[in-house]
Amino acid sequence: MFRLGEDRMTLARLIDLLDGRDRPALSDERRRLLARRRQALLERMARGEVVYGVNTGFGRLKDQRIPEDRLRELQVRLVRSHAAGTGEPLPPTVVRAMLLLRAHTLALGHSAVRPELIEHLLGCFEVGLVPWVPAQGSVGASGDLAPLAHMVLALMGEGACWVDGRPHPAREVLSAHGITPLSLEPREGIALINGTTASTALLAVALHRAFENLALADLAGAMTLDAAQGSVHPMDPPVYETRPYPAFRVVARQVRVWLEGSEILEHHRACGKIQDNYSLRCMLQVHGTVLEALRFIQGVLETEMNSVTDNPVFLEDGTPVYNGNFHGAPVAMAADLLATVMTTLSAISERRVFHLMTPEMSGLPAFLTPEPGLNSGFMLLQVTAAALVSESKTLAHPASVDTIPTSGNQEDHVSMSLWAARKALQVVENTRRVLTIELMAAAQGIDLRRPLRSGPRIEAVLARFRQAVPFRAEDAVAAEDLARAEAWVEAQLRQPPLRDEVEAVMVRDAG
Repeated sequence: MFRLGEDRMTLARLIDLLDGRDRPALSDERRRLLARRRQALLERMARGEVVYGVNTGFGRLKDQRIPEDRLRELQVRLVRSHAAGTGEPLPPTVVRAMLLLRAHTLALGHSAVRPELIEHLLGCFEVGLVPWVPAQGSVGASGDLAPLAHMVLALMGEGACWVDGRPHPAREVLSAHGITPLSLEPREGIALINGTTASTALLAVALHRAFENLALADLAGAMTLDAAQGSVHPMDPPVYETRPYPAFRVVARQVRVWLEGSEILEHHRACGKIQDNYSLRCMLQVHGTVLEALRFIQGVLETEMNSVTDNPVFLEDGTPVYNGNFHGAPVAMAADLLATVMTTLSAISERRVFHLMTPEMSGLPAFLTPEPGLNSGFMLLQVTAAALVSESKTLAHPASVDTIPTSGNQEDHVSMSLWAARKALQVVENTRRVLTIELMAAAQGIDLRRPLRSGPRIEAVLARFRQAVPFRAEDAVAAEDLARAEAWVEAQLRQPPLRDEVEAVMVRDAG
């Protein structure tokens, strides 16, 4: 059981909660603390104190006082007016992460909201309710206002929720689950929408898939190394011990374990070739640096998931401390780095695909087909990989270097964290497809080396892969094979041995 506001949220814990392997809860002790913090704010309001976002307007309208009898109305109007997003919806997994992470940050006890509000978020999460949240419309300061407003709007019964892949009136969905629409009390609207939660949720989903990509890259790279009759010596201990980045040791171990017992490696051990092309020989350095970066990003993410990104931050006695914790700079820069390293991972993977298809480099038939000329083989799959890498290179341009003043210049520097995280997720997906193409090409290459066999672990994976995607002695519809391979990869990453490889590269707590 994960205790909101008390236990530390990690990437691994978040994934367990999203996948149903763990459950969130609000402890009685935390409820009492939240009630005390709420009461402290109410007492200040009763004394007539001015508190931003409670009895004032928002943004540039901060100096406008709001009458006491309209404070609840103020919060409702805030949510309605700020639900100004557009475009395609955020993926359901991201929105579920938003619900959970917002509940956790509010439960930290510095937003002066009722415990009942957090319990409402939990109830919606538990029954699988997913608000329909447009992806475009946030500049990442004051937090992710538009996407979070759309999330809250649905909880109020005024927006839309996902039902069978389409938007459905939220009030009907809430009713079907027996949930009463959320009624906002003073301060609660701004507490729900003022923060980096949408950007953080996107980054979390993208980063977890990036760790999966790296585990897949180590497998595909090992298979390519074998199919191309490359050397495993660049993974030897003297290499990573003389350049002692911790992640280099991890990657070397992963690749060497995959290749253990390979007949192909033994067969060409004395072939006389001195060294391989960089895409094979520098796999350790590139994959290892990607892992170093992913672990750094994980540290940023886990700090952000356990932070209060609200304004103001309320102390125990209800004192408001005005601040800029809603600014998404940490998330934006981490997401930009994620897009960069995933683009690099896809680029070296595509080069290995090209290596396999070129007889002068790999010693395999042209385009990995037994009868080139009559068959085009994997020719266009390499083109698809190249197109995806090129697209990712464009998407890797950093979003965090941009800023456009908003809200009458009150918000004169913004982070663009949501866009940074959105495009990082797209690069992660592009990279997944490139790595899947490499896996297909490497599998074809290993089969073309028969009767020699690869290592037992690779052969076991290859046997399962061939149940989904056959060896191609002649041309078939490549897109259909690619789609089957993508589905196979998604399924295999959820079970051993690939799931174990993901857990091996992802630290349990980067804090």
